[in-house]
Amino acid sequence: MKRRPLIAGNWKMNLSVIESRKLAEAIKKSASNATDRDVMIAPAFTSLSMVASALEGSRVLLGGQNVCWEEKGAYTAEISPPMLKELGCTFAIVGHSERRHIFHEDNVMINKRVKAAINFDLTPILCIGETLEERESNNTMPILESQLREGLQNLSLPSASAIVIAYEPVWAIGTGKTASNEQAQEAHAFTRKILADIFEKTIASQIRILYGGSVNPDNVDNLMSQDDIDGALVGGAALQPDTFDRIIHFN
Repeated sequence: MKRRPLIAGNWKMNLSVIESRKLAEAIKKSASNATDRDVMIAPAFTSLSMVASALEGSRVLLGGQNVCWEEKGAYTAEISPPMLKELGCTFAIVGHSERRHIFHEDNVMINKRVKAAINFDLTPILCIGETLEERESNNTMPILESQLREGLQNLSLPSASAIVIAYEPVWAIGTGKTASNEQAQEAHAFTRKILADIFEKTIASQIRILYGGSVNPDNVDNLMSQDDIDGALVGGAALQPDTFDRIIHFN
């Protein structure tokens, strides 16, 4: 089954509001002729409003870099699903390795975030991935399976088709190292197998699985040629207009 590709840019904690607008305008232009794929960008929360304005009338989708499990309340520094929706977001990144390893978010918390996003019609991009130590200990697949099973716990079948998964080997994020095509495809195929077990084969065949981890113009074509890789979650390269343009227009 051919799934519609998704190229997503995670800007992380970078760029001023003015810089964000300038980059968004460049990406809006880049994506104008990419009609057979989706393009999404996730700026810092402080820039969402300005970027939403810059993207008006374009095909580029907007996402938050995280989302709280509560609608409102005493949750200092969190951002709720309705807040993201009000700013024009249709996606929310959840469980990024930096949230897991720097801010110690566990699978239970991440599961709450996933379900909150879905409940408010936001598409969660659930990030999974192993550290270098876990890969060298041959624990890659058990780690991915636990992150999937716990992160997607108690999701209904109708909700399942609304999710996106992003496989990001932690050792490849921002390091310049990229999983080989074979390593990436193996992890993606395994992910789809677990999704079929959690939900059902038909649902699993519809879920888009992105690759993230030092995606760049030199490796994107080969990565995207793999059977189970449906797009890319791009970090540093998403901050450079020409570089991201080339990734959007992968062959």
